[in-house]
Parts: sequence; C-alpha cells; structure tokens
Amino acid sequence: MWGKVSGKGSESEKGKWTSALALGILALSALVLTACGGKKAEQASSFTVGFDQEFPPMGFVAEDGSYTGYDLELAEEVAKRLNLKFVAKPINWDGKDLELNSGNIDCIWNGFSMNGREENYTFVGPYMANKQVFVVKADSNISTHSDLAGKTVEVQKDSSGLEALSREENKSLKDSFSSLVEVGDYQSAMMDLETGACDAICMDSVVAEYQIKTANKPFVLLKDTLSAEEYGIGFKKGNTELAEKVKKTLLEMKADGTVDKITEKWFGSKDSFVLE
Repeated sequence: MWGKVSGKGSESEKGKWTSALALGILALSALVLTACGGKKAEQASSFTVGFDQEFPPMGFVAEDGSYTGYDLELAEEVAKRLNLKFVAKPINWDGKDLELNSGNIDCIWNGFSMNGREENYTFVGPYMANKQVFVVKADSNISTHSDLAGKTVEVQKDSSGLEALSREENKSLKDSFSSLVEVGDYQSAMMDLETGACDAICMDSVVAEYQIKTANKPFVLLKDTLSAEEYGIGFKKGNTELAEKVKKTLLEMKADGTVDKITEKWFGSKDSFVLE
C-alpha cells in the first residue's frame, strides 16, 4: 500500500517542496517588508511634539485628562494643515535633548526659550516674548531682589530660569539665597510656595501670570525682572525642511486669523504672537 517511491518521483516531490518553501519565504519576506514599510510610513506621517505637561498655559493636562494648552493648540492645527497626525508627547524637561536627538519627538514646542540656545537647535521663532521673574506670596516681606537674601528659592531643572541665575551677572544674587532648589516642574514649586517649603520661585512670567490668574493664588510677581527672553520652536539641528514647513503654516494661520483667535483665547489679546 505504501509502496517505495521511485527515484524519479522522489526528485519531483523534492522540487515541489523546494519551490513551495521558496515561495513561502518570499511571501513572509514581503509581509515583513510591508509591515516595516507601513510602520515607517506611519512614523513619517505623524508630527510628534515634545512638551512639559506641567507648564500651563503652554502645555498641560486638562481636568478630563487630555493634553491641552496654547502651544499644543497651535501645533495641532499646524499638523492638520500639513496632513500629519498630531501626537502630543509629554517629556521630562531635563531629558528633552535626548528625546529630540533620538527621534522620539520632532520638535520641542512648549514655551521653549531660544536665548543662549540658538546654536544648538534649528528654531522657528521667536513667536512670543517672555521674562524670567520671581514669584512670592502676596503677604511676604519680599518686594525686591535684595529681599531674597537668606531665602529658599526654587527653579525648574534645566530651565531658562536656572540658566539665567547661573550667569555671571546674577552670581551675587544667586549666592545671597540660603538655598537654590531645583524641582521637576513648576506645579510642584507652586505647591511648595503655598505651603511655605520655599520663599520664592524663579520662573517664566507667562506661566506665572496664568497660574496666578486661573488658580486664584495669593501670589505676586516681583517688579524686578531677572532676564528677558523669547520663545521659539526647537527642531533638531539641521532639520530645516520640517522647520520651514511649520513656519510657513504658522504664518498662513496668522494671515487667516486662526493664530489671533487661539492667542486671544489663552491670553486675552492677540498681540502676544510675534512671529514674522
């Protein structure tokens, strides 16, 4: 019943199996290449924005858990007009360069100060002016920079405020503090100021004014400004193609009134946006 297969038939069967195996390998390879190609296409069709989720009004977590903010709203509209999928990716601010250089994000768009960083990134901007200021309790005895002597001051890690305090011209001011504490985000610093864990916070005026207004905190900004600066959108050095597309789209949004509408929504005035 199971007779011996002749030599000729055996070779024929081997050929069939070899052909089938080869076809199977080709089919599998095609599937793998298609999957990889699909993944690359998906990555290429997205616009991933890195932001600090504790940085209102530029980017933060809303009460419903969604990501929102002025910068994110602008970025989402830009992505829409470029036919790209918008991805808001929260990052640790002190790890932003690693995220950008590794390709995990396409840009840093979150109240990102250009000053002193011009050579490290390809920037779109400036699009907004900002200042580094000190925030204190309204009922404190601190009204000038000299009153910060012997006080505990908090500042965000790897921030423009920390960079400003590290400059030579501010060395004497910094040295007058009893301590300068670096924190992960300004939400934590605000809580520390409220509880008395610190006496002042060095931070962006844009963020400070928004926090005080929306949260109705009993805080004030010192009139003395530590430094003036400008916000820009930071791309990996040399990524001029995407940067130029984003700038062109933003200017189109400015021309048709979209930027004015978004800016007025968050700041009460359309004059804050200054990109040219």
